Amino acid sequence: MNVLLELWETPFGLPPFERIRDEDFGPAFDEALVRARAAVSAIAEGPAADFAGVIEALELAEGDLDRVAGVFYNLAGADSTEAREALMRELAPKMSEFSSEVTNNKALWAKIEALWLGREGQGLTAEQGRVLELYRQMFVRSGAALDGAAAERLTAVKARLAVLGTQFGQNLLADERAWSMELAEADLAALPEFVQDAARAAGAEKGTGPVVTLSRSLIVPFLQFSPNRVLREKAYAAWVARGANGGETDNRAIAAEILALRAERAQLLGYADFAAFKLEPEMAKTPDAVRDLLMRVWQPARAKALADAAVLEAMLCADGYPAPLEPWDWRYYSEKRRKAEHDLDEAVLKPYLSLDAMLGAMFDCSTRLFGLEFREIEGPFYHPDVRGWEVTRQGKHVAVFLGDYFARGSKRSGAWCSAMRSQRKLGGDQRPIVVNVCNFAKGDPCLLSYDDARTLFHEFGHALHQMLSDVTYGFISGTSVARDFVELPSQLYEHWLEVPSVLEAHARHHETGEPMPADMLKRLLDAGTYDQGFATVEFVACAMVDLEFHTGVPSVDPMQKQAEVLESLGMPRAIRMRHATPHFAHVFSGDGYSAGYYSYMWSEVMDADAFAAFEEAGDAFDPKVAAKLERYILSAGGSEDAEALYLKFRGRMPGVEPLLKGRGLLEPA
Repeated sequence: MNVLLELWETPFGLPPFERIRDEDFGPAFDEALVRARAAVSAIAEGPAADFAGVIEALELAEGDLDRVAGVFYNLAGADSTEAREALMRELAPKMSEFSSEVTNNKALWAKIEALWLGREGQGLTAEQGRVLELYRQMFVRSGAALDGAAAERLTAVKARLAVLGTQFGQNLLADERAWSMELAEADLAALPEFVQDAARAAGAEKGTGPVVTLSRSLIVPFLQFSPNRVLREKAYAAWVARGANGGETDNRAIAAEILALRAERAQLLGYADFAAFKLEPEMAKTPDAVRDLLMRVWQPARAKALADAAVLEAMLCADGYPAPLEPWDWRYYSEKRRKAEHDLDEAVLKPYLSLDAMLGAMFDCSTRLFGLEFREIEGPFYHPDVRGWEVTRQGKHVAVFLGDYFARGSKRSGAWCSAMRSQRKLGGDQRPIVVNVCNFAKGDPCLLSYDDARTLFHEFGHALHQMLSDVTYGFISGTSVARDFVELPSQLYEHWLEVPSVLEAHARHHETGEPMPADMLKRLLDAGTYDQGFATVEFVACAMVDLEFHTGVPSVDPMQKQAEVLESLGMPRAIRMRHATPHFAHVFSGDGYSAGYYSYMWSEVMDADAFAAFEEAGDAFDPKVAAKLERYILSAGGSEDAEALYLKFRGRMPGVEPLLKGRGLLEPA
């Protein structure tokens, strides 16, 4: 028996990582696909025509496949090997083909459509009605109503998109692995100790002396603190060139083909363009609604960024360099300005923000809000860096939470939350196994920047959405919600990092245990909106490029289209997109955030308003507001329309003003 297909007799049903080998995955997927095909065929061809016999049976039909995929895709992203990358390339068309087989099954589609048309007489619960609606929507949007050549072409398009998305991500990882810049002793000595430690650790992994790599947790502090402008330019050039270096790992032609195929997919399904198709089930609904939000934020953000650029350029000139300010200068002079204006030196701040201290803060907040308790458990897990906790409430098991926090060459960049197993009640009470993955620079101890700590809280907000899920059907469990709603729990949880009492209790010096001095804490919180012109501009530029990529006829040259969009916006010269097209993994490594990168900002409109509910109650940990938040947002999953859930929590939909205020972009009255 393949270990991946066994019933795991392990604590909490965790995968037996120490027994799993790369060579187990291929045969396990093959067998799981055989079993899933047989189960789906039995449903389609069998006599059952009620909700239990069709929808509930479909919910359980892919159990083995879900289990194998839950392990494999987590490992492939967080701890890649050549074998795993090869299997990902092999699986992309296979998994797409299976998905198309299910949604193109006419007998199955007929049963789902009949259930939908006769839903009033089915005696369905509200949750069952919602699940049926979403299943039907999934089938329609996957082409179930298409016939003949159109259906065949859609299947081919989706298969090719799956291959291209995998290739895009692997090319990006290859470019990130391939580049590093060794630092001479003098250049290393000019950096703060925590950056020196990170550079040494990165070099040790590569078997060299201290290096700068393209890991955000290392290159960003290098750009912040290195006084060597030539090295900053060299490092920055490599960072923004990911996916655009020519040769086999160049992503520009892949991006163009992806955009063309997405447009064709939308047209086959009867939509004007891919953005119209993608946004239909989201809260925003239309490209015009997204564009309106982004432009309402863009104008004040751009004005603030231009004013800041003038200040930073004057600092550059005062150092004896000629104008203009360049993108590789911004972070360096912004850090100097932050130190001068707010008396905040990240090198002095970070010792109070150790990873262990911030984990304590993160867990403590969830205990105070939702009564969760965390007990660290022993592995082995899938990598020695991974830590695990059992999550309980009033003595009852809730979930297993895994944290994988350190950058390494085998891990794709960024930070994310995923589930090796999602919550559901159908077929038995299945409790989730949730994973947070980050790319912090490894140190002894690991010291975080304030932005790193915010990322930690952000991803844990997603984890809470998974762990507190309380639904019957896995199809609507946890983060299975509208894309522009999914970031609400994560961005909302960031606010508790800004609660003074949280940092007073947990931000303690890793050597002395002393709390962060009160004046430092005040300066840190007062600087909360510092450089938000820059941060907002680099984000909105990405969101606008993504939207325009997918609106109208796709460009045959995405790089030219990107340049045109940025020019039309009046993009400040010294700021670049946070993710330029060749390394815009959110949009091109898969379908998740395509025509949807705006989602972070759409959710931010709600998260600013949602935290205001606690402020209005006079307590950031008000138990009544926390209970409403859990009931209507965190535990509900996709059991109702996102707007309906938010209205139940807050009573109204918010405007954009709380977002602008939170970013320091609202002009005083």
